[in-house]
Amino acid sequence: MDYLIGDILKSFREFKNFSIAELADGICTKDELISFEKDKVYPRLDTVYKLAARLNMDVSYFFNVVSETTINYSTAVMLLIEKYKRERDYHAVYNIIKQEMENPLFGTPVLTQYLKWHEGICIFYIHKDLEQAISKLNEAISITNPYRVSLAERETEILCSLGTLYYEIQDYKSALSTYLEALISLDKLPHILDSKVKIKVLFGLSQVFTELGRFEESLIYCQKGIDLCINEESLYCFNEFHYQMGENYVKLGQIEKGKEYFEECLHLLKIEQKTKLLEIIEKEIDKVLIE
Repeated sequence: MDYLIGDILKSFREFKNFSIAELADGICTKDELISFEKDKVYPRLDTVYKLAARLNMDVSYFFNVVSETTINYSTAVMLLIEKYKRERDYHAVYNIIKQEMENPLFGTPVLTQYLKWHEGICIFYIHKDLEQAISKLNEAISITNPYRVSLAERETEILCSLGTLYYEIQDYKSALSTYLEALISLDKLPHILDSKVKIKVLFGLSQVFTELGRFEESLIYCQKGIDLCINEESLYCFNEFHYQMGENYVKLGQIEKGKEYFEECLHLLKIEQKTKLLEIIEKEIDKVLIE
């Protein structure tokens, strides 16, 4: 017999003696919960997590018992982690990781690696423990590649995260060598499944070269990033590359050309309706132009 998520949700709500209003309170509206239970609307992943937590039930029921859903549990967890990571909510990511670390469903090398990788990121941003964070990231790579040769795409993405940590602490020399190792590894692969991985590496390199005062080299990697974004029809880091181009040209004394790239960056942010980021970038541009 097949079950939809609404059947599971309603059964557990009634079993736990929750009313519609009690379960929905602070998570969703009563009408939304009714729609979830009637399978008219599928709840967002973070909503599923919150509902399961309030019911004190294992959220995996929603994905392992529910046979008609098109998403399995481990994929759902990773999508939720990616969502919180984009929002820089590392506490939320860390809580999920601690909950899932002992889950047998995450016992495969690839899934364990994913959790270790993000555990390292969280340790850095929450606890400011660089040494332990680096250890976790290296440990994550070692799970699937103990000798660190011929890195696969996921392993290279973890290496990129390592480069980002070095960049964050302004160890630009280590960041540069790490990003270059990642780029070399990617270029050796016959095919890249996710173009964002290479875009991230190119952007990391452009930032590092700017910080090192090597503006011409930064421009090269910015242009490579822009070309890749256009080729892949991706907006990922597209406005960031334009900002970086603008900063480099300003630092090289080509103020008007720099302003052109700044304007394009702001235009892209307005199109994407990234209001908060737009305000931040406007302040950064003002600082660059004043210096």
